[in-house]
Amino acid sequence: MAAETVSSPSSPDAPSALPVLPLDDEVVLPGMVVPLDLSDSEVRAAVEAAQAAAGTTPGKPRVLLVPRIDGTYAATGVLGTVEQVGRLADGDPGALVRARSRVRIGAGTTGPGAALWVEGTRVAENVPEPLPGHVTELMKEYKALATTWLKKRGAWQVVDRVQAIDDVAALADNSGYSPFLTTEQKVELLETADPVARLKLATQHLRDHLAEQDVAETIAKDVQEGVDKQQREFLLRRQLEAVRKELRDLGGEKDGEESDDYRARVEAADLPEKVREAALKEVDKLERSSDQSPEGSWIRTWLDTVLELPWNTRTEDAYDIQGAKAVLDAEHSGLGDVKERITEYLAVRKRRTERGLGVIGGRRGGAVLALVGPPGVGKTSLGESVAHAMGREFVRVALGGVRDEAEIRGHRRTYVGALPGRIVRAIKEAGSMNPVVLLDEIDKVGSDFRGDPAAALLEVLDPAQNHTFRDHYLEVELDLSDVVFLATANVLEAIPEALLDRMELVRLDGYTEDEKVVIARDHLLPRQLERAGLAAEEVTIDESALRRLAGEYTREAGVRTLERSIARLLRKVAAQHELGDRELPFTVGAEDLRALIGRPHHVPESAQDPAERRTAVPGVATGLAVTGAGGDVLFVEASLADPETGAAGLTLTGQLGDVMKESAQIALSFLRSHGAELELPVGDLKDRGVHIHFPAGAVPKDGPSAGVTMTTALASLLSGRLVRTDVAMTGEVSLTGRVLPIGGVKQKLLAAHRAGVTTVIIPKRNEADLDDVPAEVLEKLDVHPVTDVRQVLELALAAADVASDAVPAAA
Repeated sequence: MAAETVSSPSSPDAPSALPVLPLDDEVVLPGMVVPLDLSDSEVRAAVEAAQAAAGTTPGKPRVLLVPRIDGTYAATGVLGTVEQVGRLADGDPGALVRARSRVRIGAGTTGPGAALWVEGTRVAENVPEPLPGHVTELMKEYKALATTWLKKRGAWQVVDRVQAIDDVAALADNSGYSPFLTTEQKVELLETADPVARLKLATQHLRDHLAEQDVAETIAKDVQEGVDKQQREFLLRRQLEAVRKELRDLGGEKDGEESDDYRARVEAADLPEKVREAALKEVDKLERSSDQSPEGSWIRTWLDTVLELPWNTRTEDAYDIQGAKAVLDAEHSGLGDVKERITEYLAVRKRRTERGLGVIGGRRGGAVLALVGPPGVGKTSLGESVAHAMGREFVRVALGGVRDEAEIRGHRRTYVGALPGRIVRAIKEAGSMNPVVLLDEIDKVGSDFRGDPAAALLEVLDPAQNHTFRDHYLEVELDLSDVVFLATANVLEAIPEALLDRMELVRLDGYTEDEKVVIARDHLLPRQLERAGLAAEEVTIDESALRRLAGEYTREAGVRTLERSIARLLRKVAAQHELGDRELPFTVGAEDLRALIGRPHHVPESAQDPAERRTAVPGVATGLAVTGAGGDVLFVEASLADPETGAAGLTLTGQLGDVMKESAQIALSFLRSHGAELELPVGDLKDRGVHIHFPAGAVPKDGPSAGVTMTTALASLLSGRLVRTDVAMTGEVSLTGRVLPIGGVKQKLLAAHRAGVTTVIIPKRNEADLDDVPAEVLEKLDVHPVTDVRQVLELALAAADVASDAVPAAA
């Protein structure tokens, strides 16, 4: 290849001075025919100058097509001839220019017109004759690649024209029509003078482009196969949105969904600063995610949850202390401890508010109470009454059977169907940040492989921590310090120690018979009359009938069974009236109960025939126990085996726990060592087997408080003296005969009162617990605090002449 300066201006292939026609960010290669817009001043000036010069030289007007990249002219241009001047397809003036050959741009010169004139040197292109084999193969490869590309574009009419090109330079310059080439790549082709090198460059560009197309087509095919369903759903949803939009524009239908402009909603909402920042970050993520992304759905659900929470909404507490106490008294009878605690809480809240101490150290004045007591005493309904008395919203959270920690702290948002925990949902349901939340049956919470919900409640129920409670779903701090938590439980021992330590314990030990009558008269009867469809003036139940229902037809700490008995009674009266067997109004007396609902189920021992009482034989004593249903009486039976059987030793039955078995061993050891002192035939204890039985064998029993009862039963058996029918006892016994304190005194005395017992023996060190027992119960009981088993025997055993002839039977 060689370059020469053309000196013959008369030859069309040997230009010397040419007007420059600049091409902004465009490149034209030799052999190309391009239309140019003459409305551009520089293009028009170049064409007019070429036309003016054509008048003095033979041939068509000639211009120098030079690429101008970012205002800089390329070093090589193309000689072009103006084939035709006319109108373009859009009607604007234009010129059709054919690119002839490469020209190396030299120095500027003068010429007619306003165009820029430069001297040019034609670039000679030498092609060896004949063509070497590698060049021929290169031409075949380029034509094959070009044919493949043209067929993909559907340009079948161009395929034959490309196949007909035999010149190496023309074939290489044909790539100038390729739209996928960048301006830099076209400039490189323009400045490459060697035809073979230029053809290699064009072949490489075409090969790379086809490879990219193959990869793109493969990816598109794979994606298309995987997203057909999503694409169809997307199109259907867009069509649905379009239909809804048209309906909204016509005023025919509202969308019913919130606008997608979550940013405006977050900025308009009354949110704490940290919550606002977290919400705006999620809005940023939502704006960056696509409509088909599942993350967008998660973010929308999270934002909806955050925006629905009442972050700064609080109800005003009712500081009418007298009014709150009146509400509690009207809705619940008894339960003085709880009412007193709520009254104290309201009084303190009132004084703190008056002195501007509503928030101390970021914490408000909430409360955490644990209401522990047997079923049916009103723990759950008390929560609603507390909220009513305080003027707060009430929410009940049932925890019975909950075994998943996520139920309390929420699920992580990465899980499908994730939700906030029950505490957050309770706040959302209440609509305020200071409701009364009742955590019902907290002792029924269990743990398994999903975690321990009781451990998750530690932060919720800790007044020192719950002002910064963090739910796993929300991941922002939630202030629970103004919430009044009321936790209910039947069994205190089932609550974990760490959780119980965070709550203030309030015991509900059950109702006295008088309280049950009042509750039945003022609360249960009106409610059941309404449910039975009866008016208050149609059916009346005497107080004597209510008392008999509470004393003989039911025996419980609460009033659920009593309410069911009243409901059954009213249903029976209503059915008899509808059948024409009963006229209304009707007053139900105590004597009518047996005819209406059958015989009593619980007859006090004192009301039975003396010969039919359990303590009518020696070796049977009455004890007191505490169960999950409250206090109850517990009978202990003892017998001695026939010496001829040889079955010496101690036998215990009644499904007893280890502690109770040990108490039986202690009672037997005490009598063996002190029998002579007590004037008891202790020799029988060495030679004959002793059997102690606790009736109701299907019920598990454990605890040390039956020690004095077992000792009394054995002493009665050995002495032949009966245990007094009206006496019940409780207390732990030691090897030296000391009576040690026990728990549940109030519940046990209430049970003794319900069973018709008049004399109760308790440990001396439990005497202070009598302050918790209602005064009306203490008035009807003769309570004897004792310190030694000898005192128990003196009080419990009847005189020797009262012993019956049934002693051998007991033995």
